[in-house]
Amino acid sequence: MAALNIGTGASSHSAYDLRDHHETAERSHTLAVIVDNEAGVLARVIGLFSGRGYNIDSLTVAEIDHAGHRSRITVVTRGTEAVIEQIRAQLSRIVPVHQVTDLTTEAVAVERELALFKVQGKGDARIEALRLAEIFRANVVDSTLESFVFEITGAPEKIDAFADLMRPLGLIDVARTGVAALARGV
Repeated sequence: MAALNIGTGASSHSAYDLRDHHETAERSHTLAVIVDNEAGVLARVIGLFSGRGYNIDSLTVAEIDHAGHRSRITVVTRGTEAVIEQIRAQLSRIVPVHQVTDLTTEAVAVERELALFKVQGKGDARIEALRLAEIFRANVVDSTLESFVFEITGAPEKIDAFADLMRPLGLIDVARTGVAALARGV
């Protein structure tokens, strides 16, 4: 009699393993969505994500054409290629959406983010925070005797790395703008 493996292992022979083993892994995608700048458009775009259980890692919105009443929504989300293609197709069907571009796969993109970090510290921790800020090219935009507020811009990975280094030195608050991205070239 054969033993039945009912553990949490990744056996591809189990009748109960419903995962699609041919599907590619999830990864982060940056989508640029050009929309009419009118009330309710952002709510419709966000509703698409929340209604289908898709997570948004980052979201930025700004008007890009005042005369043409157009805005750019930059969304960073995670999913398999099939999920991202489904999101793109569903976004394209929303009436005020003019263009959806996956900057992760369709173009080489420049991605930047701005963040503010409040770091509390005295003595050696304060000196180390200043030293790391200099290395990361972060600017001191506010200072008291017990804390600093640093401003840093760069790729999201740079922002994450700075946060990781500031945590043990007394990081007490963070504000991030979200990703802004553009395709390179013409």
